[in-house]
Amino acid sequence: MNFADLLSAFTASVDQRVTIPTDWAQGRAGYGGLVAALVVQGMRAKVADGRPLRSLAITFVGPVTPGEVMSVEVEVLREGRAVSQVLGRALQNGQTMCIIQGSFGAGRESSVDVAALPAPAAPEPESCQRMPYIEGLNPPFIRYFDVRWTIGDYPCTNSRKREMGGWMRFDEQFAHFDTVHLVGLVDVWPPAVLPHLKERAPASSLTWTIEFVQPQPDLGAEGWLLYKANIEHARDGYGHIAAMIWSQTGELVAISRQTVAVFG
Repeated sequence: MNFADLLSAFTASVDQRVTIPTDWAQGRAGYGGLVAALVVQGMRAKVADGRPLRSLAITFVGPVTPGEVMSVEVEVLREGRAVSQVLGRALQNGQTMCIIQGSFGAGRESSVDVAALPAPAAPEPESCQRMPYIEGLNPPFIRYFDVRWTIGDYPCTNSRKREMGGWMRFDEQFAHFDTVHLVGLVDVWPPAVLPHLKERAPASSLTWTIEFVQPQPDLGAEGWLLYKANIEHARDGYGHIAAMIWSQTGELVAISRQTVAVFG
């Protein structure tokens, strides 16, 4: 099942349940971007129209096991004049696996208007080599994405660069690409600290915050997004990473930050 199929299956379920297939595995866990996207899909259904998603604070409590049923619970914490605060949980076998607090807010008039910094220079995605899926080396879910590495080095190359990233998109087309799809896409990149390793070692996101520029820019027919992550600090088995995401025309789309545990 591709990403759209899984969103449709979740939306069609009467009790907000879904099973993440094994080909969406990330080690022993289901792909975190998919887990988060499914929870956000459930959260968004509880919010009134006209309040787009502004920010998410995500905590990955435990690994969601592929092949087993995952359920989603949603609570609207507060609905103000313009902003809805919503809490979502992913549960499996009665235990919380992921917690997401989301802020959905309508626009308002303001005298503050500050343009985003320009996107970095990067070669066109069509000129960059697609990252191949290699069984046993890449996680299986990579087959559902088109990733073109253009910034920094690959994981486990003993690199000392602080920056990493490139172009990304789903390997499928959507009638409408929105913030739920963006959550599922951004997490495709491995933590930017992994190129600093000499050999393969596990790593996992502890927390992830992502903020969305509204209204979301049009991604065009090709749907390419440029991702650039920067290691702000890493020590004692934890890394702190900030990232920016732009459209192919250079418009800022989202701002991301992760705290990552590295077991190597």
